[in-house]
Amino acid sequence: MKAKNNEFYTRLEDIENELKHYKSHFRDKTVLCNCDDPRISNFFHYFSYNFEKLGLKKLITTCYKNQNRDLFSQNDSEKAIWLEYLGDKNGNRIPDPEEIGIHYFNGDGDFRSPECVELLKDADIVVTNPPFSYFREYVAQLIKYKKKFLIIGNLNAIHYKEIFPLIKENNLWIGYTSPKLFKIPENAEGKSVKIIDGIRYQQFGNIGWFTNLDIEKRHEDMVLFKTYNPEEHPKYDNFDAIECCPTAMIPMDYDGLMGVPVTFLDKYNPEQFEIIGILNHGCDSEYDLAKPVLNGKEKFSRILIRRKKNNIIDLNYQQSESELPMAAEEQAKYNKL
Repeated sequence: MKAKNNEFYTRLEDIENELKHYKSHFRDKTVLCNCDDPRISNFFHYFSYNFEKLGLKKLITTCYKNQNRDLFSQNDSEKAIWLEYLGDKNGNRIPDPEEIGIHYFNGDGDFRSPECVELLKDADIVVTNPPFSYFREYVAQLIKYKKKFLIIGNLNAIHYKEIFPLIKENNLWIGYTSPKLFKIPENAEGKSVKIIDGIRYQQFGNIGWFTNLDIEKRHEDMVLFKTYNPEEHPKYDNFDAIECCPTAMIPMDYDGLMGVPVTFLDKYNPEQFEIIGILNHGCDSEYDLAKPVLNGKEKFSRILIRRKKNNIIDLNYQQSESELPMAAEEQAKYNKL
């Protein structure tokens, strides 16, 4: 963290595993990958080789300070490039070099530079792995220019005072997968470095995708099978909300405030719940309402939620025979936990 190492390169399989859920979003769209050396970027590889299949209009990829084709960017050259690909021209379904337009920046290709901002304005969707240390600033730029995006970031960003309001207001949410390994330069140092087939990777346990593209899981109700019990759902010492951790403990019949772990966001359906705030430090922003303290012990941060009124369960409702096996199956899963 002190070195602010931003040289983490995304594996092609991780891009494929996430992007398969978004294919319908890309037809007739201009895609911008503005934090990539396009000659070694797997984002450029994915979109250029799937250009026709996705029905793209244009692919633009930018490089921060131009480097040799077979090297990681060391940011020691003042020339930077951007590539433009408009699709296959000779029918071989391969992005040949002569089909790729190479353009040189006057500046260094920083995503904040006026030249890169002009490319951003021309784009419909931004897909990339931005520098981790500039995540706040990067997202702010996307929001400012009202861009659709799918980007990789540290899930701890959920707690940032610049990011959490976007989640609360349903302007940003979590994607499907969690990449674990990122290719790093040969001279990079750090913990959890793995060497696989001679290639160095940095291993992470808290990385995910952030997006504002609509996805199916945001419309899937979380299946709930617990009922409210004061003993199983104690209130926090310092805030009028009940503890629901893990998310399987969320009761189906409680209409007050509930504190849930941040992993809830992976299952969050805004039609089922609304996000009220966060219980974290109690001071980071207007949405950070208190520290989560239970029986005198401070807990990890909790997302504060409330069920939407149209999702309150009527316990007098008689389940049909077809629903009973499903309820029993869910209860059995919980018992195993």
